[in-house]
Amino acid sequence: MKKLTIMIPCYNEENGIAKVIKKIPIEKLKSLGYKTHILVIDNNSKDKTSQVAKASGAEVIFEKKLGKGYAVRSGIKHISKDTDFVVMLDGDNTYDPKEMPRLLEPLSAGFCDVVIGSRLAGKITKNSMTSFNRAGNWIFTFLVRTMYHENVTDVCTGYFAWKKPVLEELSKYLEADGFTLEMEMITKMARMNFEIYSVPISYTHRSGHTNLRPLADGKKILHAWLRNLTWKPYAENEGR
Repeated sequence: MKKLTIMIPCYNEENGIAKVIKKIPIEKLKSLGYKTHILVIDNNSKDKTSQVAKASGAEVIFEKKLGKGYAVRSGIKHISKDTDFVVMLDGDNTYDPKEMPRLLEPLSAGFCDVVIGSRLAGKITKNSMTSFNRAGNWIFTFLVRTMYHENVTDVCTGYFAWKKPVLEELSKYLEADGFTLEMEMITKMARMNFEIYSVPISYTHRSGHTNLRPLADGKKILHAWLRNLTWKPYAENEGR
């Protein structure tokens, strides 16, 4: 059996987290050879996210510094040493956990190092993503494909799967605190020459309120894309 850790960063997701955990196909994953552990990172929520997650069977840890980047880095530190693969998805019930095997198959087959779930190449439920956000995502994805030469089709997705050693190496360089995290991860993985591929997924209406600010966060995402064009791993050790 391979150990799979499912990492779910959350901020005020009491309306969605139980639905997400319930949909995780534990038995299906077991039949495919995965032993599953669910790790919820409560990013200083003001609601009952942690209580709901615990009652649903997840391990819950806390990260006081507000921002998805802080939550994810905290989660990575708590991943057990015997983990083979890591999946990350949001706790707002927009992504379908039942599609998890689709992300894991290319990893277990040795086809690539990282898989991202692509909403733009998959099925987006009507009105679950605004036209403005969809257009922005297409532009960001085009920029990454053009300048980073990566075969990705959705750079703002929150659904990822990694081989654990790949995520551990990436975590050394993560700095983003908010919604620039996904762009930072994809562009830095590209610069680290990890093999990244996309698989189509479903995307539906979120449970609860979004924290995304399209214009302000869009500017930050664009800045992350630009900044990492010249980024190199281990750059801080050059010249020593």
